Amino acid sequence: MSGRLDGKVALISGAARGQGEAEARRFAEEGAKVVLGDVLDDLGEKIAADIGDAARYHHLDVTDIEQWRAAVDDAVSTFGRLDVLINNAGIVRVGLVDAMSLDDYLAVINVNQVGCWLGMKAAIPAIKAAGGGSIVNTSSTSGFIGMPGMSAYTASKFAVRGMTKCAAMEVGPFNIRVNSVHPGGIDTEMVRHPAFGDIDTDAVYGGQPIPRVGQPEEVAALMVFLASDESSYCTGAEFLVDGGLTAGPQMPAR
Repeated sequence: MSGRLDGKVALISGAARGQGEAEARRFAEEGAKVVLGDVLDDLGEKIAADIGDAARYHHLDVTDIEQWRAAVDDAVSTFGRLDVLINNAGIVRVGLVDAMSLDDYLAVINVNQVGCWLGMKAAIPAIKAAGGGSIVNTSSTSGFIGMPGMSAYTASKFAVRGMTKCAAMEVGPFNIRVNSVHPGGIDTEMVRHPAFGDIDTDAVYGGQPIPRVGQPEEVAALMVFLASDESSYCTGAEFLVDGGLTAGPQMPAR
C-alpha cells in the first residue's frame, strides 16, 4: 500500500516531542524518510529509534546556521535528497511589555522567527537540487490575533506568517511551495507551560465551534497534506487548525 509521502525526505525541527514528534511519526507512516532535529537529544534519539530505519536524529539548535546546514547535509547524505522542510521548533516566554526582559523577548524571536528564516535559508538549495518540494512554517493563531503577555511570541508568529509569503514568491519558480500552518490550542508541553497554570483550559476552548483542545496528530495530518503533492497549487497561504478559535468572538452557548 503506497503512502502519501512515498519517496520524499523531510527535515523537521523541534521533532523530539509535541507537534514535531507527531509529524515525524505520521510522515514515516506515509512513506517519507525523516530527519528529526532538536536540542533534546535523549528524547530525539528515542523517537527516531522508535520510528525505525526511516528516521534519523540530528542535534539542531535552530538559531545556528551552521547546525542547520549540517542537518540538511545529513538528510542528503543519509537519504539522498531533501524534499520537505517543516519549521516546527518554537518556544514561549510570557510577560507584559513593561515587565518582560529584553533577553526573554529576543530568546523567543531568535528561536521562533530567526530560526525559521535560517531553516529556509539552509534548506532551499537542497530542495532546489531535488527538483522542488515543500516548506511549511509553523506559526500560530498568535500570527493573527494578540493576547496579553504574549508580545514576543505574537511578534514572532506574525513574522513567520509574513516571511512565508515572501519566500513563496521567491522560490515558486523553482517548484518549491511555502505555506504557514497556524495551530490554536494544541495539547503539548507549550500549552502546559507553568505560566498558563492558572488558566481554565475548558473555559478557554469550550466556547470554540469545536469545543476542546486540539491534538498534535491533527496538526500532523495537515502537515502531510502540505508536504504531499496533493497541495501542488497551494503556496504563500495560511492554514488554520484551531477549532474555529479565530472564526469570530466567542459567544455564550445557547
